[in-house]
Amino acid sequence: MSRETLMAVSARLFARGGFDATSMRDIAGEAGMLAGSMYYHFPSKNDLIAAVYEEGVAEISAAVDAAVAATDTPWTRLEAACVAHLQSLLSDTAHAAVMTADLRRLDARLRRRLIAMRDGYERRFVELVAALPLGQGTDRTLWRLQLLGALNWTPTWYRPGRKSPGAIARALVGALK
Repeated sequence: MSRETLMAVSARLFARGGFDATSMRDIAGEAGMLAGSMYYHFPSKNDLIAAVYEEGVAEISAAVDAAVAATDTPWTRLEAACVAHLQSLLSDTAHAAVMTADLRRLDARLRRRLIAMRDGYERRFVELVAALPLGQGTDRTLWRLQLLGALNWTPTWYRPGRKSPGAIARALVGALK
């Protein structure tokens, strides 16, 4: 069993049930291996969580960076970033989806590490929102958090085939213009 396969299985289970509800035994069973064999790749569940989360941040960051690079106006850049963000969250790989998981129950040291990764990713949106021509007095922090909150909640209600991730992202941005 490769490390990549183990991480893919872990990402899918973490995204579906959360970090707390997913045991190393659950992951091993789904991956078709003995639970003890996982420790060859990851010394602890926290190490596995961190690796999956880091992969998710890298995956979604690359998608957003590529999408933003192909546009040039503030609104189209934000829209492209949101489309890429949502497509990553809803993709089959599920690595990015772990970024929306509740981190409150994780051990404090791991939680701080994951939040630092997430904050590094979200700096992209701080810059994108700072460039927008929003009305005077608009609280850009709350505006950004509202948008990201709506995007990040989408995996809980999304059903493939109704609206594409791109259409949903564009509608969310459009509603905030």
